[in-house]
Amino acid sequence: MAKAHFVLQGRGGVGKTLVAVVLAQALGHVGREPVNIDTDPVNATFSGYAALKVQRLEIMEDDEINPRSFDRLVEMIDAAKGDVIVDNGASSFVPLSHFLISNRVPSLLTEMGHQLVVHIVIAGAQSLLDTIHGFAQLARQFPPEAVFVVWLNPYYGPIEHEGKTFEQMKAYVANKERVSAIVRLPSLKKETYGRDLSEMLQARLTFDEALALGTLTIMTRQRLKIIRDQVFGQIASAAVI
Repeated sequence: MAKAHFVLQGRGGVGKTLVAVVLAQALGHVGREPVNIDTDPVNATFSGYAALKVQRLEIMEDDEINPRSFDRLVEMIDAAKGDVIVDNGASSFVPLSHFLISNRVPSLLTEMGHQLVVHIVIAGAQSLLDTIHGFAQLARQFPPEAVFVVWLNPYYGPIEHEGKTFEQMKAYVANKERVSAIVRLPSLKKETYGRDLSEMLQARLTFDEALALGTLTIMTRQRLKIIRDQVFGQIASAAVI
């Protein structure tokens, strides 16, 4: 069954677009080129990646979901037949989540031949509790047709609270049956791996584009290859993706 991947999280700046960008490349790497759609009403970063051919779609109007625009999104998913990735912004997290649930979109997508996969980021430091809350909220509210992939992003700090790892936290234990896979983004040294990845993302480059640049040093390209292979490997081993 084809997948409709929605990247959702109510906290801004935690790596939602990073998830969409990496996921799009990982699927393309194995010959499953997805249709990529950016619905972020504020920061349409995903659509800045020219190589990913991201389509921009405005689905918000006056802080609410525009039903006709959402209709267009569903038509785009249906026309795609294969996998679709939808990157969504923090400002539209609540209205979009409510719209998906109240309109029974997960079951509709299933009837259309697409399984809804909700990708949610858990970030460290000051974002930890907010992102944990966002995950628990969605896990409780979404119907069983939707499955969850949790992305742990330790860039701003470790995914720990009161000595507990994510898998030991109450929010995960109470909802672990909803989680089909956990993808762990690497904890990168900011002066080397972290800097290399950050500069690549700021330039809106894919891994393939960056690795083809003769202006990058040999070791920069090597570090990017290591990051790519580590994350792509986790995605490939997650059956739900």
